[in-house]
Amino acid sequence: MPRPRTSRRLALTLPAAFGALALTALPALATSSPAQMATSRTNGVSYLKSLQAADGSYAGAGLSNEWAFSAFAASGTAVADVAPGGDTTKNARTVYRSLLSTSGWPSAAPVVTDYERGTLNAYAAGIDPARVSASRNLVADIYSYWQTAEPGYFGPSGNFNGTVFAALALGGARTQAGGARIPRPLTDSMVTRIRANQHVDGGWTYSKAEGDPAALASASDVDMTGAAMAALCVSGVPGTDADVVRAKNFLKGKLVATTGAFNSLYGVNTSSNGWGVAGLNACGINPQAGDFVTVNGKTPIDFLIANQFDPAGGFKYQPSDTAPSPYSSIDALRAVVGGGFTVAPPVPVTPGAPRWVAQPAFTAGTSTELALTVDDGTGNLKVCSVSFTPTGTTTTLGEVLAAATSGASPAGCVTSVTPSSGTGPVTAVNGRTNSGSNTWKAAVDGSAFDGAVRERAIKVGDTIALRWGA
Repeated sequence: MPRPRTSRRLALTLPAAFGALALTALPALATSSPAQMATSRTNGVSYLKSLQAADGSYAGAGLSNEWAFSAFAASGTAVADVAPGGDTTKNARTVYRSLLSTSGWPSAAPVVTDYERGTLNAYAAGIDPARVSASRNLVADIYSYWQTAEPGYFGPSGNFNGTVFAALALGGARTQAGGARIPRPLTDSMVTRIRANQHVDGGWTYSKAEGDPAALASASDVDMTGAAMAALCVSGVPGTDADVVRAKNFLKGKLVATTGAFNSLYGVNTSSNGWGVAGLNACGINPQAGDFVTVNGKTPIDFLIANQFDPAGGFKYQPSDTAPSPYSSIDALRAVVGGGFTVAPPVPVTPGAPRWVAQPAFTAGTSTELALTVDDGTGNLKVCSVSFTPTGTTTTLGEVLAAATSGASPAGCVTSVTPSSGTGPVTAVNGRTNSGSNTWKAAVDGSAFDGAVRERAIKVGDTIALRWGA
């Protein structure tokens, strides 16, 4: 990626374990062998471990090194196992979870990409992003940035990267069991916007282009093309899809024959290469085969490894640099080991450390949030974060819907519910009433939909979907 800009404070990884692309037999022209890639992984992980502060932290002022978590996970290293001097009480996961749980995080003036960054990295670290603490639900935080006037966008639509990373975070950070967390209509709304912003040349930039012929005709950048194509694929779009193929062809057209670098808008650099390769990885496209082996026998992976210090493990930002860049090292390593923009955490080897950590229940009297979608069957999807203060360790669907009438962000997610108290089936939401087999149904964390009843138990961090239909 280029030197980071304020509008792109986000930045990094998706599915794909190290073995899938890194250790299989490669075509004869692919010059980075499995052994070279394994050495790159080992040295790169060692370098990223050296970035940890004495207190166990990776997050700090400016551009944060917490993005290392996605690279660690893709490399097969559990973030819970990364601890300064072997002091497990300061392991990177525990310290990061504590940071996310503080009321002052991320800042006094947060933007949606702050919460998307937190979601992607928490997930890779083995922290359930919807259950960080009694008060922190990162999925609900993202929902609060839904653009009611421009459905499918998260955050100001002009900063299109906020929508790309919403798709990466909400689609990539799956449930602990590995299932989709959010309902399909929400995913489809983001996919529609991503497709609408694809430039004529097949790529994307961080800015909105939809509806603007001049913007759509302008040059795309490698970085956001990698991120956007990954967002499509993590949302269930196949790698053979026409828009994904257009993006692949855009990246192919940026290859430098002599090195395997992508010639990005910001010049040849390892971060842009890392993002481009992450997009290919996420879509199941081998960056060391076919279209990505140049006439000189070079691949994007070759370029990355050629710019890694051996054995120190860090990567240069540009070939002329004489010192490693922490951020570029994260981008590059994640790409070399086959990662996209986040990946499920490996099981820690530290005795007693679980694969996942999560808040187990509501804390009575502690204000919290839940993520809610309301689909009335007319295409008018409502998305919001519901703020409320639970009175026990669980709550009910009826209590959440009541709270949503006055405590939803954005407002208007739920304007009325029938019945408004008691138990039994929900017969109307926002004026839409049950009719024959078309009734209100509910699902939690991607479960199957069944009849919506007010007394249904809702637990901490549940992602709730309401749907009207048969």
